[in-house]
Amino acid sequence: MWAARMQLPWLQVAMLFLFHLWRFAVITTTYTFFATAGAVSRLNAVPVFVDIDPKTYNIDPQLIEEILHKKSFGQKIKAIIPVHLFGQSAEMNSIMDIARRHNLIVIEDAAQAIGAEYDGKKTGSMGEFGCFSFFPSKNLGAYGDGGLVVTDNDEFAEKLRILRLHGSRPKYHHKFIGLNSRLDNIQAAVLEVKLKHIDKWNEGRILNAEWYNKKFAEAGLIGDFINVPYSNGCGHVYNQYVIRAGNRDGLAKHLKNNGVGCEIYYPIPLHLQECYKNLGYKEGDFPISEFAAKETLALPVYPELSMEQKEYVVENVRKFYGR
Repeated sequence: MWAARMQLPWLQVAMLFLFHLWRFAVITTTYTFFATAGAVSRLNAVPVFVDIDPKTYNIDPQLIEEILHKKSFGQKIKAIIPVHLFGQSAEMNSIMDIARRHNLIVIEDAAQAIGAEYDGKKTGSMGEFGCFSFFPSKNLGAYGDGGLVVTDNDEFAEKLRILRLHGSRPKYHHKFIGLNSRLDNIQAAVLEVKLKHIDKWNEGRILNAEWYNKKFAEAGLIGDFINVPYSNGCGHVYNQYVIRAGNRDGLAKHLKNNGVGCEIYYPIPLHLQECYKNLGYKEGDFPISEFAAKETLALPVYPELSMEQKEYVVENVRKFYGR
């Protein structure tokens, strides 16, 4: 597996490989951070949004298949960007099977899922490209921004090396329009030290998530009040521990008032963002994503959490729901 150390936007660098995409289309999820679709749009390609699985929050492969059989798109679909959201792998066997049958490139957005496994394979290693983020809040975070693109194709790798240096080789000879997208040495040094600990940190996140699941079940909260993350056989490293909560906004306010950090990922799906009005999507087009945007809430899950802190989180969730 070849890897290029890159400064953000790492996903856009991978997309630049498909520079002949102009006015072509790329399938991706509407329930993700903006960078996923932004990389598509900045290359003048068109994001084609798909709804999510209600249990995993990841793109629904069956809906990808349905999109590919529609004739309503004026642009030709060229690639799929599955997102391993919150640290959990998408259903990559199904996605790769669809991609092969339709001759599509797969670019894995594994920004939140470094170290997660699916069917014995690491996220980022199954598609033609895998893209990772080293933003400081990630499981493997740098001191500042940074990212990584991986591929096991020598031809792709060579072009990526050129694209990350303004598209030049040799210096001042520009065959392609690229980016200044190199990871600086300070970030690389930080990551080299932290990389040795990533498996232990991921294990800590997994254990914390499993502990939460058990305690919420024991408290009688699951089902009537909240729903907890569901793996469905897809590996999860819990960059976020995201629950679906009744009266989500009230719970978030209650937790913050009591000193418990929490965050909403993501309050507005991409198809409803103002910058994508021109694509013609409307409220109700992707109901599962819209529903998730109204109910999801991330609780603290970082590996350094003490037992006292975890118990305090659960205690405050129980108090809010009167359990």
